[in-house]
Order: sequence, then C-alpha cells, then structure tokens
Amino acid sequence: MKIKHQIKIWLTLACLLPLLLNAQTIHNFNRKGEQVTKFSKLGDAVDAHDGEIAYFDGTYYLYGTSYGCGFEWGHKDAPFCGFTVYSSKDMVTWTDKGMLFDASTTVWQTRCNGNTYGCFRPHVIYNKNTGLYVLWINVYDNQVGYRVFTSKTPVGPFVEQEQPKLAVNSDAAVAGLNNGDHDTFVDDDGTAYLAYTDWRAKGAIAIEQLSADYLTGTGKVVKAITAAQTEAPALFKRKGIYYLVYSDPNCGYCAGTGASYRTAKSPLGPWSDGIKISDNSCGGQPSFVSSIKLKSGDVFLFGSDLWNKGAKNESLANYYWAPLTFAADGSINPIVCQNTIAIPSAAKTNTRDLNYAPGCDINNSLKRTQNFKPAKTGLLSSLSISTFKTAYPDAPLVVEIVDAGTGKVLSSVTIAAGALSWSPKNIVIHPKLQVTAGKSYVITVSSTATTGCYGLEYDRATNDDAQPKFLYQAVIAKK
Repeated sequence: MKIKHQIKIWLTLACLLPLLLNAQTIHNFNRKGEQVTKFSKLGDAVDAHDGEIAYFDGTYYLYGTSYGCGFEWGHKDAPFCGFTVYSSKDMVTWTDKGMLFDASTTVWQTRCNGNTYGCFRPHVIYNKNTGLYVLWINVYDNQVGYRVFTSKTPVGPFVEQEQPKLAVNSDAAVAGLNNGDHDTFVDDDGTAYLAYTDWRAKGAIAIEQLSADYLTGTGKVVKAITAAQTEAPALFKRKGIYYLVYSDPNCGYCAGTGASYRTAKSPLGPWSDGIKISDNSCGGQPSFVSSIKLKSGDVFLFGSDLWNKGAKNESLANYYWAPLTFAADGSINPIVCQNTIAIPSAAKTNTRDLNYAPGCDINNSLKRTQNFKPAKTGLLSSLSISTFKTAYPDAPLVVEIVDAGTGKVLSSVTIAAGALSWSPKNIVIHPKLQVTAGKSYVITVSSTATTGCYGLEYDRATNDDAQPKFLYQAVIAKK
C-alpha cells in the first residue's frame, strides 16, 4: 500500500509538468542531500527567516526576520536586526530591497532586542480598496501580540499604525506570552483574516476576520481550531476549500518538525480534524504556504525554515520550498521532499547556489587557504570573499595573498570583528597588487581568535573536507 501511495504522489507531481514548462529550478539541497545557501544578486547569503514569500504583480517577495547584525534569542545584549525583503522574478535570483522600516531606533530596540522575547514573522497582504500593503508582525511587548504597518509599495518603507485589537487574549497581561506565530490571508471577495497562535491556550490556533482596512480584528473569530501544541499557521483557499497548514507540534528553532492540515468551507469553520502530511517538514519547521496565481495555473508553495541546529542566532538557517500537491478529492498529498523543484519561469538557473554551504571553523587553531592562478596579467584591484562570524570572536580576521613559490606575503588586510555580519556577506578588499597570468598565488584567511569563529561559504562538491574550496571572486585590471 505504501508503494502504491508513493506512486500516486509521483503521478500527481507528473501532472504538474504542463504547468511547469519553461520552469525555473530551485535547489533546496545538493545531490548529496546537503543544505545549500541561497544568494542575493550581490553574492550575500539571503538573510530573511520565519516569514513568507508573497506574489504581487508578477514579482515574488521574500519577507523575513534578519539575524545578520547579531540578534540572539534570549541574549540580553543582542540587538534587534529588523525585517528585510528580497524581490525576484524567478525565485532564484534575489535582490536585496532593504529593511521594511528602521529598526535601529531606541523604540524598536526596546521592543525587540535580546532583552525581550523578540519580534518575528513579517507577513504582507495588499488591500485593493485602500491601495496599501499591510504588514503584520509578531511582538511580545504589548497585550495583543502584534503590530501593524502600511506602505504604498511591497518593499516599504512601512509606517506603523494604531495598535490592533483581537478577540483572543484581549484581557491578558501586557507584554505576556499571549499570541504568537500568525498568517494573513485575503479571500476572493477581499475579506481578510488573521490565523494566529494562542499561547494562553498552550498553542491552539485561532482565526479572526479583519476589518475592511486589514488593520485590526473584528471580533468574528473561531478559537481552538487545534487543541494545543501547534503554531505557525498558514491559511489559503483552493477550489472553494479553505486549508490550514501548521507546525505539529510547536517547537521554536527546531529542525524536523511535523506538518499537519485541516479543511473548512469557511475561514471561521467548522474545521475538520487534523491530518499529518509530514513528520519532519523536510528537515525544517513549517513557515508558510503561498498562494501564487499564474496564467498557467495556481501554485501553493510550501515553505519551511531549515533552522540551524537550534542556534539562538539563525543567520545560517536555510530554506525548503516546494509546491504542495493535491489528490482528486482535494486532500493534500503527503509531502515528498525534493532536492530540486520547478517553478514557472523563463529565466535560467543560477548555478552558484548548487553546492555552497557555510562553515564556521577559522580561529587560532585553523586557517583556510585557497590557490588561484590569474587568467591574465594585471592589477588585482579587488578580492571579495563571502565570510561571516559566530559567537563573538575576540580577535580580527586576516586575509593575506601569498606568493605560492616563495611563501612571501604580498598583501595583508586586517578586518575587525565588528565590521563583519553574522550572515555570510561579501567583504571586498583592494590589494592593488600586480599579478602574473598562470602564476600560483594563495589566499589565506586566518585569525588568532580564542572565542567564537569566522566562517566561509564552502563548495561541498569538492569532496575535500580537509581543505574545501571557498567562495571568492578576484577582479584583475589589465596593465
């Protein structure tokens, strides 16, 4: 029976082929099943977590919480990094569009830094009547558990509006663990809903209809759709049926958390019993289901956060994205984890994302080296390396260029720990060094740090764990 069921799922995937012609390939894992980094156009790792992918006017927008400045859940001195957004036409080539609003202010640091429970989960919907994009975020500094913003564009800047009101936990303590992970959903008639986690009910999920401007609740609510121990709801509609996908059980920063779903004929229920569709969400925790309406058909994109071994700073967390598939009766098929998936697009694949993954191992006991031979003679005007830091290194990072034949150091640059992100980003140095075509040089990355470490993006395809190749780019100007 299990084999027949798997065959049925693969046949369903095959039925999507006409929909996915001229498709773009997204790489969740490499051929060995290892996680891979998704990069922006600038070569930085994408740093947007626990949010969603939204689709507005032919463009995908990835919203998420940033960790690059060093936010750590529960670390009292850790700053709040804010929320960021990336745009893409193909879900592979991402452009960093910056922060949704300025989170560096005293107000937002007080609300969301490591001395608090934090702020998470940016979700954006569009209101056709007001012409505004509406952002909901999860906070723990007020009674309701959320703050709401509006913007004239999907990338902001978003401006905070009056604090919303909801029917659930309206009489709870201010700044308590009241309401948590949420999703925003707009129905075909323009009515919007908020699906959210009720922590006072130990992780039960509620759905409440929002006001016409999407800025607050109406009091029309269905409570305890799930009994408890759940979170991260995702609400969507397909062929007249409403679906609620959620993390089952709830588990903050856990990898390999189950996913279940329920159905209803109305967002306010009644809702069916839960059905599990994955035991591990492909190594992650459920984050969203995006309803993407294309000319070729509708795609319901499931996303999970591949949390980094429960780290309190999740700069290195990756992502699993793949369309859900459905049986003839409308039930969601069990999730079949895929290394690669196809999304409708006419663009070409960005192969840089295939094998690179971060590793933090540079300190006083280990340095990394990379040989390179210039293809032409000229001035090495710039050298960029994708690097990051973890756990507060107590010494700077040093990048040297060495003559491979003589061992002579030709260029040396010291980079202070404070100048580096916790998320892999390109640092650019300018050696202004004359190099000769075909001659061997060595790039050395080292540190005397005794606490923390520095990391690089390593090419996992090399199969050389002792000395893996790392990601860099040299620019040589002709003589």
